[in-house]
Amino acid sequence: MQRTPAKSALVSALLVALATLSGCGKSEAPQQAQIPEVGIVTLQAQTVSLSTELPGRTNAYRVAEVRPQVNGIILKRLFKEGSDVKEGQQLYQIDPSTYEATFQSAQANLAATQQQAERYKLLVADEAVSKQQYADALAASLQAKAAVESAKINLRYTKVLSPISGRIGRSAVTEGALVTNGQSNAMATVQQLDPIFVDVTQPSTALLRLRRELAAGNLQKAGDNAAKVKLFLEDGSEYPLEGKLEFSEVSVDQGTGSVTLRAVFPNPKHDLLPGMFVHAQLQEGVKDQAILAPQQGVTRSLRGLPTALVLGADDKVELRELKADRTVGAYWLVTDGLKPGDRLITEGLQYVQPGVKAKPVPAKNVAPAPEAGKPAASGSQG
Repeated sequence: MQRTPAKSALVSALLVALATLSGCGKSEAPQQAQIPEVGIVTLQAQTVSLSTELPGRTNAYRVAEVRPQVNGIILKRLFKEGSDVKEGQQLYQIDPSTYEATFQSAQANLAATQQQAERYKLLVADEAVSKQQYADALAASLQAKAAVESAKINLRYTKVLSPISGRIGRSAVTEGALVTNGQSNAMATVQQLDPIFVDVTQPSTALLRLRRELAAGNLQKAGDNAAKVKLFLEDGSEYPLEGKLEFSEVSVDQGTGSVTLRAVFPNPKHDLLPGMFVHAQLQEGVKDQAILAPQQGVTRSLRGLPTALVLGADDKVELRELKADRTVGAYWLVTDGLKPGDRLITEGLQYVQPGVKAKPVPAKNVAPAPEAGKPAASGSQG
């Protein structure tokens, strides 16, 4: 069959197109997959001084509520509210007139009974009075002497004195007020502010963990600095003076499961006032050969366990399950799963998965690690 010119042209065009496609396929090589870059941090063992930051409240070192020990009318208030008072300083004057009269009457009765006892002492030798009469006169003399001492004490109690040195608050009574011995309301309150207590609470689980690590040798005691405490105020500023740990409570609070720790701080300028909310940083100890992993390189698995991606010797990505005790600044303190020399991936985690190769570059998203031997505040447990 004879081809038409149009059909011949179409066949020629198809042959040229097929030849062109065949030539392109032979000349171009398949493209290789690009290796992703990841930022890595090479882990090193170091000595870390561990500390815990706990919330707490300030409390006065000593508190004395001033109450009357005799009944009477207040004649004078002898202090300025909010001022510092000394131990033994007079604060109030209660009307002493009735107590002065009682004291003078007791003195007169003592003089009479003593004279009678002296006379009976001479007469009993001559058997002019019986021994029983002399004994009664002697007993009356001793009772009169005790009455004088009691009246003297009550007269002294009309001067209400400060039981301790410290800062006194507002007065609950004024001149002309009637006060009674044993009343429930205090006339005023004196608080010793220098030094001052800081009471903080720590979970009992943290206390048990600390003891276990010390017993196992994982933590070394911080020596003379073990009992030292730093204080941070409500505005975040650091209190300039250092305190020391006084004691820890001997029982666990059943409601909160926590243990109360008490520290004492010098407070010469009275910058700390009772009831202030503060944060105390307690130094726990020193951990040798600690592994600190940046938080950017630690994630959580579906089971909630901490995991990390590490670049192996052949630049292949490996998945590690970790045991992380706590945070130390911007780092996790890892006790299992990582070792010195491991290359932890902190950047490009979204581009890699276990088993693939990656190109390592120095990470740029990691803060400097805490300096060896310097305290670092720790946070939650892993």
